[in-house]
Amino acid sequence: MRTTEPRIGVVGATGAVGTVTLELLAQRGFADVHAFASSRSAGSDVPFGARSLRVAEATPEALASAGLDLCFFSVGTGPSTKLVPPTADAGTRCIDKSDAFRLADGIPLIVAGVNDEALDGGPIVANPNCSAIQLACVLKPLHDVAGVRRVRLATYQSMSGAGDAGIERLRAVEPMQADLGMDWELVGDEFDEEYKLRAETQKILGLPDLPIQATCIRIPVLVGHGQAIWVETEDPLSPEKARSVLAGAPHVKLDQFPTPGSAAGRDEVLVGRIRQDSSQQGLALWAVNDNLRKGAALNAIQIAELILSRSPVSV
Repeated sequence: MRTTEPRIGVVGATGAVGTVTLELLAQRGFADVHAFASSRSAGSDVPFGARSLRVAEATPEALASAGLDLCFFSVGTGPSTKLVPPTADAGTRCIDKSDAFRLADGIPLIVAGVNDEALDGGPIVANPNCSAIQLACVLKPLHDVAGVRRVRLATYQSMSGAGDAGIERLRAVEPMQADLGMDWELVGDEFDEEYKLRAETQKILGLPDLPIQATCIRIPVLVGHGQAIWVETEDPLSPEKARSVLAGAPHVKLDQFPTPGSAAGRDEVLVGRIRQDSSQQGLALWAVNDNLRKGAALNAIQIAELILSRSPVSV
């Protein structure tokens, strides 16, 4: 028995995250890759390394018959709900980036390097909200050494987090005059984005009762989500110890004054401004992340690499 090149599908290949997914797959040496999108984009070509891929229409029948080993879904909740289950039933491991399956019982919600042990052999894996990925990368190593008791944060999320429509809104006018839009739904007195950030982070960390309070806003920046985070800990944790812990954490890099610009194109979550929180036993810090990379496409690919390392495609 020998291992062979996995056959990979990318659904939503013409969108903001799908484009980055193809770029990263090419960079990381995947070769047997197939692009899918809606009927509007079918028949067009998308870049893939030094060559291009012809886009096929993403239908349940096309995906089920494509013979894929792994498939990434970078589409909305509605399309994922229709496309993922039949693709999984056809024997394809599906990594979905929408919120269709993130909080579903029995479906792992994975941040690579944070909760790899939660990855099981099921056919569907959920890729978390971009802000939850960013937050979990910071909280997990701190929790391991001091116990996280409570988290408060404010997010400053770039327009690319709203997909192609958000990017176009920003490009249409001067950035400081951009209509940031209301792409989150108000549920009670909070946005659904704030609920997702709390609920998904609790699931990723395995801390269902961890108090997390978030305020999320959009800012007129193309790429790069920022988070101002206040962490209350069970045990005392000095800024010096926190820096040492985070310096050795997976997918985290220390940076004195990280900005969206410095995070763009980077694979790590950049963390800086680590200081004592004078209002409680804990820390205040600032984190920035390229939301299209580790916040979406890269994390999904890292999940795929974990899957393949455990169960290589063989003939």
